[in-house]
Parts: sequence; C-alpha cells; structure tokens
Amino acid sequence: MAEKVLVILVCISQHVSLLAEVSVSNHTILAQFCKDHHVGLVVVGPEVPLAAGIVDDLTAAGVTCFGPSAKAAQLEASKSFSKAFMERHGIPTARYGSFSDPEEACSYIRTADFPALVVKASGLAAGKGVIVAGDQDEACRAVMDIMKDRAFGVAGETVVVEELLEGEEVSCLCFSDGLSVAPMPPAQDHKRLQDGDLGPNTGGMGAYCPTPQVSRELLQQITEMVLQKTVDGMKAEGTPYVGVLYAGLMLTRQGPKVLEFNCRFGDPECQVLLPLLKSDLYEVILNTLNGKLASSAPMWHQDSSAVTVVMASAGYPGSYKKGVDIKGLSQVQDMGLQVFHAGTTLKDGGGVVSSGGRVLTVTAVRPSLEAALQAANRGVAAVGFPGSVYRRDIGHRAIGHLQHRGLTYKDSGVDIAAGNKLVEMIKPLAKATSRTGCNAELGGFAGLFDLKAAGFVDPILVSGTDGVGTKLKIAQACGQHGGLGQDLVAMCVNDVLAQGAEPLFFLDYFSCGTLDVDVAASVVSGIAKACEMAGCALLGGETAEMPGVYGPGEYDLAGFCVGAVERGALLPRLGDIVEGDLLIGVASSGVHSNGFSLVRKVLERADLSYSSPAPFGQSGQTIGEVLLTPTKIYSRLLLPLLRSGAIKAYAHITGGGLLENIPRVLPPELAVDLGEGKVEGCEEEMGRTFNCGLGAVLVVSPEDAQKVLCQLQAHEEAWIVGSLIHKQPGAEHVVVCNLKHSLLNAGPASSREVVIKQNGNTPQKRTRVGVLISGTGFSFTVIT
Repeated sequence: MAEKVLVILVCISQHVSLLAEVSVSNHTILAQFCKDHHVGLVVVGPEVPLAAGIVDDLTAAGVTCFGPSAKAAQLEASKSFSKAFMERHGIPTARYGSFSDPEEACSYIRTADFPALVVKASGLAAGKGVIVAGDQDEACRAVMDIMKDRAFGVAGETVVVEELLEGEEVSCLCFSDGLSVAPMPPAQDHKRLQDGDLGPNTGGMGAYCPTPQVSRELLQQITEMVLQKTVDGMKAEGTPYVGVLYAGLMLTRQGPKVLEFNCRFGDPECQVLLPLLKSDLYEVILNTLNGKLASSAPMWHQDSSAVTVVMASAGYPGSYKKGVDIKGLSQVQDMGLQVFHAGTTLKDGGGVVSSGGRVLTVTAVRPSLEAALQAANRGVAAVGFPGSVYRRDIGHRAIGHLQHRGLTYKDSGVDIAAGNKLVEMIKPLAKATSRTGCNAELGGFAGLFDLKAAGFVDPILVSGTDGVGTKLKIAQACGQHGGLGQDLVAMCVNDVLAQGAEPLFFLDYFSCGTLDVDVAASVVSGIAKACEMAGCALLGGETAEMPGVYGPGEYDLAGFCVGAVERGALLPRLGDIVEGDLLIGVASSGVHSNGFSLVRKVLERADLSYSSPAPFGQSGQTIGEVLLTPTKIYSRLLLPLLRSGAIKAYAHITGGGLLENIPRVLPPELAVDLGEGKVEGCEEEMGRTFNCGLGAVLVVSPEDAQKVLCQLQAHEEAWIVGSLIHKQPGAEHVVVCNLKHSLLNAGPASSREVVIKQNGNTPQKRTRVGVLISGTGFSFTVIT
C-alpha cells in the first residue's frame, strides 16, 4: 500500500486551505490532484519526499512547489555527499572518513589521530542515524549495528565516521532563493531524553530561540562562511538551492563547524522559529521562489523568545503504547500558548489520543527566555497525558550562558547597538533640514545656532515644547507611525509662531520600553520631513529606552522648538488690539493633536474600531486613518503675513479649544463674539476641547481683513469668524451660539460667503459658527 501523508495545500484561487489525504510517493497523482483543485502552492515538509524529487516532478507538471530539488536535497539525504561537498568548498566541518566496508571503518576509528567517535548512517534515518560513542569500542559496535545488523536499513549501507567536536551545538537556518540567503534567528534543540542532557538520543525533546550563545557578529560569520558559501557552492555545481537550508553547527574554540545539513525546517526548531516570524510566511515563500530575498528579507520579532517542550509517550524512543487519552488542550490555548500536534489522532466519538512517540509540543512566546520556559512548563503541566515524558530544563544552556557571561545593559532591556543603528539611519534625514545659521549634523552633545548668520539684528528667542497626547495610542493601535512626526513638529512650531517668531530649529525626544528601530525611524523620518515643511532645522534629539516604564509596542514623544523674532515684531501687540477688530480663522486638518482621550472614549461608547469605515473624511477612509491626519504646520503660510505687520495677534487653537486659546492673545477688557448667546452643556465642552475646524485664529483690523483673507485663501481655507467686543463684567471671553444646530445643519463650504462692511467697522450681522465635523476642516460663515 502506498505511503499516505496529510498534506496541506494552499489554494490561491479560493483563498482557503484544502486538507486531503493524498499519496506522497506517486507524484503524477499528486500533481493531478493539485491541478484539479487549483492549488497554487505546495510546501513540502518531510525530507523523504524532497530526496525522492517531489519538487522536481510537481514543478515540471506546472505546480508551484517550495523546497529544494532532489539533487540539492542530497545535502541531507547523503551525509557522504554532504561531507565531500563541504570539503570541496572550504566550509568548516569535522574531520571525517566515509566507508562502505565495516572493517575499514573500524580501522579508521582506531588509527585516527583525533577522537573519531561519531558514527552516522549516510542515508536518511528519520533523525536517528547518529551515534556519539564514548570510546573506540563503542564506536566500532555502532558501525557493526548500522552496517551488518542493518539497524537503519538501507540508510546504513555507507557510514560516515567523524571527529567528536566539543562545544555548544546550535541550529542556524535560512531561506535561500538560489542566490541569496536570509538567515533566521539561531535556535537550539535538546536531543537527549532527560533533564541535564541525560538518556538516549531522540528526534528532539524541545527547543528555544533565539540562542544568546550566537551573537550578531557570530551569526553574520555563520551566514557568510556556511550558509552563503553552501548556496554559492550548490549554484556553482549546477544545483541551485531553493527553500529552507538548515545547518546544525558546533561552536568550537576554532569557530563554528557544520555537523549536518537538513533541507527543511527542523523539528522541533520549526515550532520556535515560525512563531517569531513577523513577516507573512506566504509572502516570504513567494519571495524565495521568485528570487527576491535580497530586496525583501523576512522580518523577525526582535524582543521575544520562544520555547517549545515536547511531550513524548512513555517508553520513547523505544516501544510505546498508543491510544492514550489527552486532555486539557483547550486550557493550554486559553493560557496564550500554542500546541503543535505530531503523534496524535482523533478517536471515535471525539477526543484526542496519542498515536506516536513524540506526541505534541507546547510552545510559549514571551519577552524573555526565562518567562517563555516558565509559561511552556505551565502549559505542559496542564495537559492531561498519563505517563507522558518531557523535559523541564529546555533552554538551560542559554540561561547558564547568560549567568556565566554576567549581566549586560542589553539584558536589562537597553540595546545600545539598536540606538546607534537608529542614529545612523536618521543622520541623512536631519542633514536635509539644514538651514542658514546651523549645521544639522547629529552626534554632538548639543546643537548650535548662529542668529547673526540667520540675519537677525535685535532678536528675542522664543521656545515651545509639546507632545502629541493620546493620539499616540491610535497610531500604535493602527501601526501607522509616520504622521506623528508632523503632529509633533506642528504643535511646537505653531506655538512659536503665535509669538510672531520664525521657527529656527527643533529637537525631539523619543522614549520607549524597547527600541523598535523601524518604528522609531518612521517617526523621526516624519519629524525631519515636517521640519523641512516648517523651514526649521532638525538640530538634535534623544532616544531613551526605559524597560518597565512602557509596555510592548508603546512609546512617547516630546518636541522642543526654538524660534526668534525681532524685538519690535513680537506678538501679540496688545496695545494695538481694539474693539471692532476682526478674527480670521484658518482651517485645521481635523482634530489635530488634542482631545484624543475624549475621542477614544466616544469611539468606545459607540462600539467603533479604528478599522471601521469613517462616516466623515474622504470616501474609503477608516476612522483610524482620518483621526491620524497630521496637524497642519502654518509657518510658511503665516510668516509673510506676520512680517507684514498686518497680524495683531495669532492664537494657535490647541489644548483648550476655541474657548481657552483665543483669550490668551487679547487684552483683558475685550471678548470675542463668534455668535449670539452663550455656549452651554455639550456645546461648551466641544468648544473647550476641540479646534472645531480652526487651527489658527488671527486678529486683524477691518481695513486689513480683506487683503489678509485673500492672501490666505490663495493657499488655504480661511474665513472671517468673528469680531472683538467690549467684555461685560462676568461675561465669557468667547461667545459662540448655535454650535449644536450648526453641527447638524451646516451646508457645504462652497456655499459660504464672507461679507465685510466697507466702512471698516464690523460685519452687518454678528457671526454664527457652523461646524461640519470632518477631516478637512469645518466651515464658518457670516450671514448678512
């Protein structure tokens, strides 16, 4: 009867997975099955079908298949081939001899000038064809067991006798597209059955990833000297290697040396590697098949460790009982753990029972290795599997290595190398913001600015600092970080502008629990672009890792802007502001960066998510996308008007909304009339929390109003929104009417008309505020 396996076939056309029991040995039938079911991709897991040429045959039949060809798979299928290949291409490995005669093998063992104590069946033996002998006699007995007693069948017709290497054993895997390699985090499995690495060898009793024994520098060396050399060698010999390449290595005092190659994900390494893969596995496979690894390398979670513990049947790796009931699997999943089934089956009437030696693994992913091991062990303890055998010390070598090495700054959660990498990434971004008066080079202890070189004669320095508030929470939830840089710069720059000052330079402060270089670079890139928009230099900044202060994925932002203004041009000019002056509102881009705690609470009560379609903004946008619209920067728009002297005061509508910000630039005896009556209740809360569509409000004389308005409207939406009146005792500084009515009934902005009375006094009638909640600004009108 043909061997049967359970194969998962990914169906591209229907975007579903088809589970079918198909013959793995009859490639013609398998290929036809794939065509009949429109299968777009076959991923081969086991080594036997790879060695039998399943990839070659399916590919020839027009079925896309992931894995190495039969010739390339010889790296695993024939240890004799593999050792000779490494010798030809200068890939470091143990000294060895290959033999088809048992007597010659034993003679080699007894006469070698090194401990030739590792005996391997050259062919495939399901991971069990390796004997590490304690002395020469035991090694010779192993040869006889393999070659004469056929302990591993035809796999032992040829044996390889190797030097016994000393050191730490690790597994380094990579994706290969035939040209380039993309290394995976290093892992380590545990072959011995019992704690403390005692007992017989097995197919693996557990694994963890990444291994601290393999530094970044060592992984780079392994990538270049082993993985890339192997792929280059296979290509040179006319057998390009495409798929997953697994190198089992010994970290000796002379450097890493290859113990063996596998042509697939190892087991149980796979169970700790894939949970740490940040990229989409399907996309990674396609990039591998299409030769795009060099430009589209897979991404990995950098701040997590994974541990998997194997639960085996009593008696394994010898004889064992099958059909043992397994309970508690749902409880393990409720603990946030993954269960990978290997030797299990469903019994009649429901329930899961054992059907193999290594039955299942429990995998935990946690911020640290110790936490992952503890979680995995708790998961194993929750599984009701009578007589099960498992280890409780997976990862003990790594923990011992960390303790022996001593505590480093990185162990405490601060990665100096990541910080340095970020600085190098953002240096060119900062340099692009350089302007007269400063050189925006990062790396010094402080930044310098030459006011004289910038053209100032009698300047006053103006500084402003701000953050972006809980808008951060939305950006982090949506995974969209680029716009926050503009928010940060805008909040600080617009404050400085309100004093009539030109923004000169900017510094940022990025704080987090663990530095994600890509996220930080996205934020700082946005800051640099915003500085260019504002006309100021990104002169410096600070990145602070503070483990324990921020949760996973959380960070905070603060900014600091310095500007300058000639002494006579300082705003507000309180002595020039009089009753009858007009207020011009300049459109905001939306909520800007204030009031997001209330916004988030409103969404929570309305049971809306950030991915929900937005009932406002542009068609097709989600709520999250609209809310993350960056804050407008007004410096290039307003600086010419500020320098002209036509602007008497400028209020940046930020925290506190319309009601709190406009009075900050007025004489105490004056008030703002934005309509008839007083804002009350919810309407007052709106006016005190949000900008209601106005990012900036300018105070101008009636004589200058039309000229200023025309200049603004050439580049931005702007309206006459009110006038200044004498403040009555006990009255509010800002009076708005009909806010709620206008929210519900405001018409399109294009229907609005601005009418200014030509005699230079006030509009013919008082201004009413109409508010249209959207991401494009709100509309205000004067009704005559």
